[in-house]
Amino acid sequence: MASAPTRISTARPTAAPAKRVTTKAKRGPSLPITQRWHRKKNLLLFTRQLHVLLGSGTPVVAALESLERQTADKTWQAAITDVRRQVEQGSGLAESMAEHPHLFDRVTRSLFEAGETAGKLPEMLDRIVTLTQRDLQMRNGVVGALLYPAILLSVVLIVLCLTLTVVVPRFGDLFVSLSVPIPPTTQATLAASAFLKSYWWVILFLLAAGGVGTWLWVSTPNGQRAMHTLALRMPVIGNLTRAFITARVVRLIGTLVQSHLPLLSVLELVRGSCGNVHYATLITNAESAVGRGEPVSNAFNDPDLIAPSVYEAFRSGENSGRIAASLTTVADFLDEENDVIVRSLTKILEPLILIVLGALVGLLAVSLFLPLFDLTAMAGEGAGG
Repeated sequence: MASAPTRISTARPTAAPAKRVTTKAKRGPSLPITQRWHRKKNLLLFTRQLHVLLGSGTPVVAALESLERQTADKTWQAAITDVRRQVEQGSGLAESMAEHPHLFDRVTRSLFEAGETAGKLPEMLDRIVTLTQRDLQMRNGVVGALLYPAILLSVVLIVLCLTLTVVVPRFGDLFVSLSVPIPPTTQATLAASAFLKSYWWVILFLLAAGGVGTWLWVSTPNGQRAMHTLALRMPVIGNLTRAFITARVVRLIGTLVQSHLPLLSVLELVRGSCGNVHYATLITNAESAVGRGEPVSNAFNDPDLIAPSVYEAFRSGENSGRIAASLTTVADFLDEENDVIVRSLTKILEPLILIVLGALVGLLAVSLFLPLFDLTAMAGEGAGG
């Protein structure tokens, strides 16, 4: 029997709304990118195991006790222990998780709350697993695709620095002892070698200061907006960034709407999870449109951020009342397309780095051996005379 289409409505519910878990949330510490990635992995493991245990009929408290014993990470183990104690005292899972916002994000807590309210917690856990798994797959795909080019580029820089600081100075001493005429390219190479050998600490200091300064600037609202704008406008990278963010936004909206959360709450959650100020502004406009009683798809008619095909799928799904299914399908397609683009970009970067490496090595070799060629020619002329 076909399932009923998912319809979204902006009307206020007649019953008293469920208590928002975010009102009790404490502000957790800001986590670095690596720790956020680690948190995602732990969250996936936690929700997947909890889904299996609850699906097999295990009571919530017993399931949490089991996860508490299995968890190796001390931070997560302490959080699960606290959640289990609060549930034993009569609190809900979502409400208890709100005490640990640095581990359980707002989207996760909202899906837990919706599952508890509707009595469909295993179903919501399955959706959380899908969302988290897709996010991790996307990150793993990007990191895995760019890992080899990054290692190759690092090796190139290390070899170049070692050549300039160890090999080139010996050639310079040789040229001085033989009184060989030095061509301009060789002079430039020797000058770069001398500067790097004498002022390497200045270069490291400038790089460190530049990195810290950039990090502090990006931490400001203006710097963050500038970096987000640059990420969207860079050649090739801009298109890929838009595609990744669009896929995440579309999937989040589809999943949350399918979970029967209020549309304004859905948009608020997605606005805080999109990771780009321009998309956050777009979703803020969508919230305003919903408040005025307009179709939410109108706010997504922005070709600079949302592809026209995605907007059309959004509008068609909204008109047919199957917006959740439509957006989930579009998100699947975007994820597959993004994976192909990343792999193709990697295949282009690898030979490009090798070409640059070959050009640098060739230029360095020519600049070092030109004086030796001149010396050989002079010796031959002297012998002939």
